[in-house]
Amino acid sequence: MIELTTSDGHSFSAYRADPSDTPKGAVVILQDEAGINPHLCKVADSFAAKGYVAIAPSLFDRVKPGASFGYDEAGLTEGKEVSRQIATEQALADIQTTVEAVKGTGKVAIVGYSWGGDLAYASANRVNGVACVVAYGGKATVSAYQEKRRVPTLLHFGENDALIPLEQIAQFRCHRPDVSAFTYPNAAHGFDCDGRDSFQEEAAHKALDRTLFWISQYVEGQPPILLKNAGAYAQAKTDRKAKKKKSGGDDMGPPMD
Repeated sequence: MIELTTSDGHSFSAYRADPSDTPKGAVVILQDEAGINPHLCKVADSFAAKGYVAIAPSLFDRVKPGASFGYDEAGLTEGKEVSRQIATEQALADIQTTVEAVKGTGKVAIVGYSWGGDLAYASANRVNGVACVVAYGGKATVSAYQEKRRVPTLLHFGENDALIPLEQIAQFRCHRPDVSAFTYPNAAHGFDCDGRDSFQEEAAHKALDRTLFWISQYVEGQPPILLKNAGAYAQAKTDRKAKKKKSGGDDMGPPMD
C-alpha cells in the first residue's frame, strides 16, 4: 500500500501493483462496496500482469480508513453504509489524485465496479488526464445520460441484475449512443466477481476480454478524437463506420447480448 494526499489535504491509502517490464500505461481501479479487499487486490495484480501499473485508491478512507469487507450480506450492508457517507466530489478528488500519481507511466484508464462503476462513469467527464473508462454494474449510471462522454466509455451490465432493470439499460443506450453498453444473459449484479455468489464465469470472461481490448486500444493505441456534437469516439470506430458506409452496411452500436 502507498499513501497519497489530495489537494484538500486528505491522505488516503492505495494498493499499487507494478508490471515486471516497462509499463504500457496505467489502470486506476475503483472499488465496489467491499472496499480494498483481497479480491480487488487480485484484480489489480491481474492488470499488472497484463503490463499496466494498477492502482486502487481506498475511497472509504474518508470515513473508515482501511475498511475491507466480505461479499456476504453483512459485509456489503456495512460497505454500502460507508459509501453513502462519501460525497461524489470527495471521491472524485481522490480519483483525480490517483490518476496524477500514475500518469507518468503513460496513458491512464479507469475501471470501476458497482459503486466504483458509477464513480468511473462520472470520472469520464470530471477527472482530467483519463484516456478511457470502463464500468461494471453502476446502478446510478443508467440515470446519468444527460451529458455526452468526453472520453471513450465502456459499460457492462447483467441482464438479471435486480438493481438495474433491463428496460433502463435499453433507454440509456438510446440516449447515449456514444457509449458502448453491453449486457450479459443470466448475469446478475457482481457477475464479474469470483468472490460473490452471483459470479457468472462465461459473462465475466467475455466482459474482461472486452475490457482489456478497450484499454489496449485507448491506452496503448491512438488517442480518441472528438467529433462535434457527438461525444468521444476512437479513430478505429470512425474508420469502421466509413468502411461500412462504403459497403452499404450500418452501425447500430453494440448489441444487448
